[in-house]
Amino acid sequence: MSALTGKVVAVAGASGPAGQAVMRRLAADGATVIGADIDPQRLDAALDSVRTAVPGAKVSGQVIDLLDPQEVHDWADHLEAEHGHVDGVFHLVGGWRGSKTFFDTRIDDWDFLHDTVVRTLQHTSLAFQPALVRSESGRYAIVSASSAHKPTAGGAAYAAAKAASEAWTLSMADSFKKETTSEDGEPTAAAAILVIKALVTPEMRTEKPEAKFAGFTDTADLADTLAGLWDRPAAELNGQHLWLTAR
Repeated sequence: MSALTGKVVAVAGASGPAGQAVMRRLAADGATVIGADIDPQRLDAALDSVRTAVPGAKVSGQVIDLLDPQEVHDWADHLEAEHGHVDGVFHLVGGWRGSKTFFDTRIDDWDFLHDTVVRTLQHTSLAFQPALVRSESGRYAIVSASSAHKPTAGGAAYAAAKAASEAWTLSMADSFKKETTSEDGEPTAAAAILVIKALVTPEMRTEKPEAKFAGFTDTADLADTLAGLWDRPAAELNGQHLWLTAR
């Protein structure tokens, strides 16, 4: 029996390439997966692709605006009430803005990334933290970027948004350390940060067979890493950076 059997996992940003790969992987291992996205048509298409790839998949969707904190809190409460527990939340919402030089950086880019990358993360983490504390094995994870650790001149807004997301997630990890303990005093919930350079999909490799995509992370490898979070003790995982590209 897989470690994911019986787990209830929410995936924010479900319609993107990473979201679809993660939902397929989780569903294939027996998890109940609930994907969220703001675009109903894209969400339906993503859910259909999961059901096609994984016959019998326990997957459903929720159209939601992650910038609305009340909507996100209501979603979290509904999932826990419906399923009795929520064991994982993967925040796969992102976006990129950049410029050629530092001087050319637009504050509008920061405003966009603050909402898309940071604010949505704040809402999902705050809404689901209590349920993950109550779970026997809660897991929360985000995807960050190596540029947060080594910003480039033209990537100031993006690197700053990712760095802020990491700091927020580490604060959540500290809450798990203090609020979730097993009989032996170890935490039962964990928040982790997956660090990549960029993602590559099978379609991208097909379109550009000559491209090396050096340092890129395949969406399938990202999905495997997230699915494997339940194979590691929370105390070992909590607050860790999991590098999927060269440091």
